[in-house]
Amino acid sequence: MNNESKSNPQASFVVVANRLPVEQVTNDDGSTTWRTSPGGLVTAMEPVMKNQDGAWIGWSGAPGEKLDPFEADDIKQVPVELSQDEINEYYEGFSNATLWPLYHDSVAFPEYHREWWDAYVKVNQRFADAAAEVAEEGATVWVQDYQLQLVPKMLRDVRPDLKIGFFLHIPFPPGELFGQLPWRERILEGLAGADLVGFQTPEGAANFLRLLRTRMNYQVQRDTFTTPDGRRSRARAYPISIDVQMFEDLARSPEVKARAKEIRDDLDAKTVFFGVDRLDYTKGLRQRIRAFGELFKSGELDADEAVFLQVATPSRERVEEYKRLRDDIELLVGRINGDMGRIGRSPITYLHNTFPRSEMAAMYLAADVMVVTPLRDGMNLVAKEYLACRPNNDGALVLSEFAGAALELKQAYMVNPYDINGMKNTTLQAMNDTAANKRRRMRALRRQVVTHDIKKWASDFLGDLDPDMKPDEG
Repeated sequence: MNNESKSNPQASFVVVANRLPVEQVTNDDGSTTWRTSPGGLVTAMEPVMKNQDGAWIGWSGAPGEKLDPFEADDIKQVPVELSQDEINEYYEGFSNATLWPLYHDSVAFPEYHREWWDAYVKVNQRFADAAAEVAEEGATVWVQDYQLQLVPKMLRDVRPDLKIGFFLHIPFPPGELFGQLPWRERILEGLAGADLVGFQTPEGAANFLRLLRTRMNYQVQRDTFTTPDGRRSRARAYPISIDVQMFEDLARSPEVKARAKEIRDDLDAKTVFFGVDRLDYTKGLRQRIRAFGELFKSGELDADEAVFLQVATPSRERVEEYKRLRDDIELLVGRINGDMGRIGRSPITYLHNTFPRSEMAAMYLAADVMVVTPLRDGMNLVAKEYLACRPNNDGALVLSEFAGAALELKQAYMVNPYDINGMKNTTLQAMNDTAANKRRRMRALRRQVVTHDIKKWASDFLGDLDPDMKPDEG
């Protein structure tokens, strides 16, 4: 990878995100270098960044680390410094203990602290200042996600020449919930600074536009709103996706196929159910594991013939709410396995770990039924990854109706994750359905995902923001 120091980069296309798309690694000889982080956003942006000589603004991930701009993988990297106090208050505090629960239907109680808000404003201003310095005259700037909702207006105030887009990767709540936020008008003004505000679902865009009309008295007509200074902007849905071809290529590779067979052999079950989630209270893990526990206890699932494999990737482990969630899940799994297991056989295999993409593809390939049951999710890309890894059109997807992906993946076996009995019945239906029905559903689901991949998402958004920026979907 090319790592070259840059002092004052200028770019015609700028991405502003909480994190840089690279991470620092230490080599065997003690030297350090930067490698591209895994993730769909990086995959989508990389060709655009390289074609447009783009720059990416974000935090390096290390508290208090001061870095000059540098070049990695032919992309200009512009680090923004965050102190440990700012990480605690702007990121762990306002972003993840105020906005995250509020925007996810208040599944957990949002906390409102003025010092967290002050840190959020301060850090957003720092990101906006960095973008203003890096962006060329008339450049296109794409701001990402809930940590940086004030940046569009802050940037607009000093650089009205820019084309500014914003995309929210998580849900945007209805007015009844959003109204709790003491700083609601400032957030709305911040987002309205963009020329194009993107949401995962039409519902999120409609919630935003309705709030602009009712709380801010903006003129709103269909998907267009007019700010008090007469500027016209739009708010629309752009459901994000994945690099489908990359996952399908993995699933077809001999190495992943062999590993999938090893997983099946190790689990030694006729039917493998699979769930993979970040360990987060929005993912519905308590309800899902309880449902499987009841299915095993009632005998509707035979522990000698079925197994539920649940991967929970570590998440925000310093936050008390997440520590409690991990303890609850592990206690629940242990109780079920203790009651229904026997020597050499546990009905639930629970892994609290992070796995490389190839291992995840092998697990997707090994699973007969994928169970994706969040209480609320902006999109949920795990469901799409599973579909991409089923090139033979087999398998079944159980999907929460409260995931953004449910609007696209209509042929999934839909569940209300709050309805434990309904979830149990639908899970059994997905297992017992005929092979022909499963194949018919899977073909339709895969067709949707294949034709709406991450490149199409980026192309659609950037094409609407600035037609000259529209990347090649191929």
